[in-house]
Amino acid sequence: MAHGDVSWGSRALKRVVDVGASGVGLLLASPLLLIACSLIWLEDRHSPFYVAARIGRRGRPFRMVKLRSMVVRADRTGVDSTAQGDPRITRVGHVLRRFKLDECPQLWNVLRGDMSMVGPRPQVERDVRLYTAVERQLLDVPPGITDFASIVFADEGEILEGSPDPDLRYNQVIRPWKSRLGLHYIVHRGLRLDIRLMAATLLAALSRRRALVWVAEMLAETGADPALVAVARREAPLAAAAPPGATDVVQSRTATVELAR
Repeated sequence: MAHGDVSWGSRALKRVVDVGASGVGLLLASPLLLIACSLIWLEDRHSPFYVAARIGRRGRPFRMVKLRSMVVRADRTGVDSTAQGDPRITRVGHVLRRFKLDECPQLWNVLRGDMSMVGPRPQVERDVRLYTAVERQLLDVPPGITDFASIVFADEGEILEGSPDPDLRYNQVIRPWKSRLGLHYIVHRGLRLDIRLMAATLLAALSRRRALVWVAEMLAETGADPALVAVARREAPLAAAAPPGATDVVQSRTATVELAR
């Protein structure tokens, strides 16, 4: 097997864990989801769900389900990255995003087989088109609800807050490290790591600082680059970097496209 490949048995076991965890998660979360759906609908009398196109394993599109945290048709603005103070976020949406409740319906996507509990986060087609050849390896596995980057960049909205161009800032200081974290997960993925990442995700809801320390420890144990471990600790401002497979920091949307060719 190539480095980072897993056996059929390991994939089957991962699927069993996915089905069990997502099924139990949906059952436990159903009362909270019902309350959240009611509050979203009462705010503007529109569907509480946001069904968005995302790119899954091997570049196949699928429909990802979230609780709607933005105004209706917010996705038509052409801005993919969301800062904390984005005016498109509703009052209820701010609460949903703070506690990551908007992500809960993705357990349905896991149950269907579109996603896994753990794996690189799925991206919109526009962002996938910007991937370098190295980053396209992120499409070799099913996308997930959580992974290293989901914990490290849980404060993505705060990172982008105040930026005149959130998409550009995302590509400069988040995407390079997020992609590296995803690629590291793919190489070292396994049931034990998945369970630890799911546990760290739950811990982050109680103590993000402790969760970040744990993530950094997991990365160090699996031989991650010291620079990546340092980023995971989030003890210093994020530095701009080139995406994996590129040599230059992204300077514009056009430049991003050129780097990906």
